Amino acid sequence: MKYALIAGGSRGIGAATAVEFARRGWGVAVNYHRSQREAHSLVEQLRGMGVPALAVQADVSDRGAVMDMVEYVLGQFPQLDILVCNAGVADVDLVTHMDETRWRRLFGVNVDGMHYCVQGVLPYMIGRKQGCIVTMSSMWGQVGGSCEVAYSATKGAVIGYTKALAKEVGPSGIRVNCVAPGVIDTEMNGALTGEDLAALAEETPLGRIGQPEEVARTIAFLASEASSFLTGQVLAPNGGLVI
Repeated sequence: MKYALIAGGSRGIGAATAVEFARRGWGVAVNYHRSQREAHSLVEQLRGMGVPALAVQADVSDRGAVMDMVEYVLGQFPQLDILVCNAGVADVDLVTHMDETRWRRLFGVNVDGMHYCVQGVLPYMIGRKQGCIVTMSSMWGQVGGSCEVAYSATKGAVIGYTKALAKEVGPSGIRVNCVAPGVIDTEMNGALTGEDLAALAEETPLGRIGQPEEVARTIAFLASEASSFLTGQVLAPNGGLVI
């Protein structure tokens, strides 16, 4: 059995990924920050699917909290095979209106949080000479989004980090890949109106927005033996909106 830690696993893409992992018979640790009820409900669902599951609270932008989280998970699971760095926040505004607090929060969660999670699990994975890390970017990390300069900057950083880390830890048998979703039906896009979503669907070659489960299957593929010779890559489930 494989065991995974999903940072930002209580809702949206993270929760869908937890369910997809459970379907494959993998044990799952679900990290959450404030969504305690959702996390514990998800864990009960996963356990009902016959796999080990646990919920663990931590703000990923707090390095100490992340290290405590990783230590706790390693104390509960017999091993840790997979890390999914899914925790993330968004902020839409003109760059001239982006104050330092909002800027730092975006980088604190989206970039620092990913880095802390990686630092937490890497010594263990290097010691075992195996492991899989999946980071989460966005199509805006690939091409940039107007009024999402700060968010795009964080997600571009994720891609650069992924590629460099893949080169660094590949000799230790660890694979590192990135998923860069397009417009997905999640709470993060909840501020978009029905008209906005319809326009985005029309712009998408496949003619619709994506579902969390479709991204989850991409993540699960990268975490599986089916992608055993893939590392340093960016897979983009975006319906063709960015090519």
